[in-house]
Amino acid sequence: MNTVMKDAPASSPPATTAPTLAIVGATGAVGTVLLDVLAVRRHIWGEVRLAAGAEDVGSVCRVAGEDLVVQALTPEFFDGVDVAVVDVPPEISAEWANLAADRGVVVIDNSPTFRRDPDVPLVVPEINPEAVSDRPKGVIANPGATVMTMIDVLAVLHAHWELTELVVTSFQAASGLGRAGMSRLHDEIAVVAGDRELGMRPGDVRRAIDHELGPSMFGGPLALNVLPFAGSHVGDGWSSEESKIRQETRKILGMPDLRVSATCVRVPVVSTHSVSVHATFAKPIDVHKARQALVEAPAVVVMDDPENGDFPTPVDIVGADPRFVGRMRQAIDFPRTLDLFVCGDNLRKGAALNMLQTAELVAATL
Repeated sequence: MNTVMKDAPASSPPATTAPTLAIVGATGAVGTVLLDVLAVRRHIWGEVRLAAGAEDVGSVCRVAGEDLVVQALTPEFFDGVDVAVVDVPPEISAEWANLAADRGVVVIDNSPTFRRDPDVPLVVPEINPEAVSDRPKGVIANPGATVMTMIDVLAVLHAHWELTELVVTSFQAASGLGRAGMSRLHDEIAVVAGDRELGMRPGDVRRAIDHELGPSMFGGPLALNVLPFAGSHVGDGWSSEESKIRQETRKILGMPDLRVSATCVRVPVVSTHSVSVHATFAKPIDVHKARQALVEAPAVVVMDDPENGDFPTPVDIVGADPRFVGRMRQAIDFPRTLDLFVCGDNLRKGAALNMLQTAELVAATL
């Protein structure tokens, strides 16, 4: 009698486990926005872990209906973590980002610590997503928020007209200095509010604010004022923020010889940076074609009808993900130059969203 052998049932494919994400600095200004943005992108990840400073350890953050307890930052915190997004001061980042990478974690760091390192990619997913795979140190750097405000717009225009020179002035919000910066601006506003005599005599605003609050972290009073310096002094009159604009723009666009000059100004805006851009190209640029190219760009919104008061301002676009561009005009005396004004939420796409988008690119390769 012949015996019929039945095929053994096909084995089921091994179950895949969604990667584990760690957020370091989860309770800071950027960390808070990270959790907000993560709520609609939670499906990418399996476990999510939070870490923060000692004062916040044990507190609970709710993300997409899940209560997450903030943990202490220890080497063991990174055990089993696949990707970590890190937003902590540079001196802390330098230590912990390297420690996490040594434990096999892919680190996306928001501090300036690694941005100029040739072995660390500086990633904007809409511009150079392929760079996430070239990470010999296990670290990916997130660009500075001021560069993030304008870089998508510049990349679109560069692709069509070949950028050769860039002169920019930034108008940077208090949130660039985190929760402490926002709190200080609100406190300064409270001091000057209602006193209509202030601002009419030399030094009266400074005296009033210093008397009530002490010297400012901004280097001077920000309420009723602007400060033509942001960051730290790096020599020859330049600030660290201005230097970052030059170096990071060159690195992201892959243009090491791009001519760049920047002036960074701190303004009394709670959150959302703005940049005035004077960009020169190798080819004559037509403002109507440039506007259409930006209309078609996925991460840019054009608001450019100044006759009807339609242009981007920080208070109108704070909390939004795209970059908003307006005041687009042909430079009258420079046929290859376009002038424009860009606003972008420095805590969202300027930091939190870009880090999470980069983390998702990494997760797709794990």
